[in-house]
Amino acid sequence: MSEILSAISQSLADLLAPGLAAFGPEGRSDVAALAVALLGLVLLAGLIVLRRTRRRAAARAAEAERERILAVREAESRAADTRAREAMAAELAEMKGRLGAMAEMAAARQSELAETLQQRLDHAETRLGNGLDTVSERLGRSLDAVTERLGANLAETGRALGTSLADANQRTADSLSRLYERLALIDEAGASIGRLTDQVVSLKDVLANKQMRGAFGQMRMEAIIEDGLPRGTYEFQATLSNGKRPDCLVRLPGTPAALVIDAKFPLEGFEALRKASDPAATAAASAAIREAIGRHIDDIAGKYLLPGETQDTALMFVPSEAVHGELNERFPDLVQKGHRARVVIVSPNMLMLAVQTMQAILKDVRMREQASLIQREVGHLMGDVQRLAERVHDLDRHFTLAARDVERITQASQKVLDRGRRIETVELEDEASATPAIEGRPARPGDGRDKGASEPSGTVEDAA
Repeated sequence: MSEILSAISQSLADLLAPGLAAFGPEGRSDVAALAVALLGLVLLAGLIVLRRTRRRAAARAAEAERERILAVREAESRAADTRAREAMAAELAEMKGRLGAMAEMAAARQSELAETLQQRLDHAETRLGNGLDTVSERLGRSLDAVTERLGANLAETGRALGTSLADANQRTADSLSRLYERLALIDEAGASIGRLTDQVVSLKDVLANKQMRGAFGQMRMEAIIEDGLPRGTYEFQATLSNGKRPDCLVRLPGTPAALVIDAKFPLEGFEALRKASDPAATAAASAAIREAIGRHIDDIAGKYLLPGETQDTALMFVPSEAVHGELNERFPDLVQKGHRARVVIVSPNMLMLAVQTMQAILKDVRMREQASLIQREVGHLMGDVQRLAERVHDLDRHFTLAARDVERITQASQKVLDRGRRIETVELEDEASATPAIEGRPARPGDGRDKGASEPSGTVEDAA
């Protein structure tokens, strides 16, 4: 029996040890008091069972003795047996009264212990619930604070990202706007050139004067250059290191050497060639054209092609598509001479094509500069996004740890509740098993009579 009580005590200690670890000092003292009460209840139940076992053993011994005594006393007189039976009946009635009183006292004590245990359990459950509410409230406040900080960081990052994107979009829109404006200027210049081409015939009188013709050629060249290139990339009537002044210098990016453009309009020879009516006049006009164009080529090559200061190729601008076409058709030797001298003869359309090529080069250089700026900004943006990703990862780790803590708290509270239910179940089982044993077992007539006859005083002492 002592081994059974020791095993019950050890099981109760093992059952309550994890629960004590989950409470604070105050909670541990309450649970320890509850454990002591449970242990006392278990010991009381063990004592009751032990006494009952002893009484049963004594009853069996008394029964054997009674059988022997009955066998001996059967020979005695019936009168003595009758008196003994009456005395035993009285003692049996008295024993039944005492047993009833003992049963009532045991029931009252068990109800008091059950009520005390239930109150302790309710108190422990209330404190546990309050503790869980406090932990949940603190965890909620922590999560709200973390969420608020995350929202503020995300909002700040979103504002910075939006500002960067807005600036980039604004710069792109400005560049496209300037590009559209220049395209509009180019279209307008093309329309103007078309109108000027239609009015070439009406310019005969103007072109008859050599000085006016030169001014007209220079004006057309300047109009094409100004319409196609941004300011600062060209210069009219600039002075070279040798003191010569070409009509135009175009500054190309990436090199200090400028491109020379000089306007020439040898119209007399071509007019004479157009009016020639015989081979001699044609030959004379052709010779005059060769002499004038060759002189212009030599002048440009000799005056304006300076190593390191100008490009190794110059442009001779002829402001008439008809003159340029006649020159390429009838005088290919002059064109080849210009190529050998690094002088290219261009018409207005060809000059516009060259200007557009230079404009594309300038745009490409500017786009490369803008691309480096955009690349740098994108690098900053990627750094911000990387920092945002790291902060979101840290926040996700914090949320994961908080979720694990909440899950562990839930598991611990569930274990406490399960153990409380087990304790309650054990108490109810002990009460249910003890009550029928005391009150529900029917008393045999022989048991009460023999027990009262053999050891009435010992039974009363045990019950007390």
